[in-house]
Amino acid sequence: MTTREIASGLRFPEGPVAMEDGSVLVVEIAAGRITRIKTDGGKQRIAAPGGGPNGLAIGPGGALFVCNNGGSFQFHKRGGLLIPGHAPPAHAGGRIERVDIATGKAETLYSECEGMRLIAPNDLVFDSTGGFWFTDHGATTGEGRNHGALYYARADGSKITRVLRELISPNGVGLSPDGRTVYYAETFPGRLWSLPLTGPGKAGKVEGFTPGTFVNAYPGLAYFDSLGVLADGGVCVATLLAGGITTFWPGTKKMRHTAIADPLVTNICWGGKSMKTAYVTASGTGKLLAIDWPQPGLRLAYNA
Repeated sequence: MTTREIASGLRFPEGPVAMEDGSVLVVEIAAGRITRIKTDGGKQRIAAPGGGPNGLAIGPGGALFVCNNGGSFQFHKRGGLLIPGHAPPAHAGGRIERVDIATGKAETLYSECEGMRLIAPNDLVFDSTGGFWFTDHGATTGEGRNHGALYYARADGSKITRVLRELISPNGVGLSPDGRTVYYAETFPGRLWSLPLTGPGKAGKVEGFTPGTFVNAYPGLAYFDSLGVLADGGVCVATLLAGGITTFWPGTKKMRHTAIADPLVTNICWGGKSMKTAYVTASGTGKLLAIDWPQPGLRLAYNA
């Protein structure tokens, strides 16, 4: 696969969104901003909501929806890499924001559910009805780990539901091509899970003792970050430590690891007419990469 560097010097990029004009939106978590990367590699600030903008998605009306972790990481330099660490003592929670791309104005949609503060929203994906799934990663402190959860919410701010709770470190989230399954990755166990759906935001029954159905794991030491889904149903998971993208095809033993020269590869999306240009955030080295992918990515429910 051919890899090209689109931009560098980014402050822990994440949440890539491929736009119809060929540009790519990313968050820079360590800088608290959202940036447009133009086709020539130029950078344009879209918004500066502060905190820790983490996951991005285009939603109804062409608005940009943001999982903002509220600044849940302290960043450190080590071996030339920018590395996220424990939550700072002042971290008080995160939020879901809606951003007007034209003006940069950010509006908070959700900061709590059932009277409980969101801890650190991480990633999101819209379904075809205008609702979205998102993960709350939880937070690691000097005393231990606060569990996260999987949520479903409406884009107009009218309803939020905690669907799965007490997850160790939920991170990436995506929907199957038919919309009947939601996938989520947990970082520290390094596991990919699936949850059957009976309707928008409605979980089906899972057999056994786990909250979701185990899909697969990397065959070695690795953590999982965000994910994207292919048109053929494959799930591409950004793989930390092992450095790259690991693709699993649920229901089979087939897997493929695409190595990338950064141990902190965090996310992937697709763009272009054929949806075969993968945009990957190499966050430790602060780069946005473009890779000619062998299979097309799944076109999302909303684009702009």
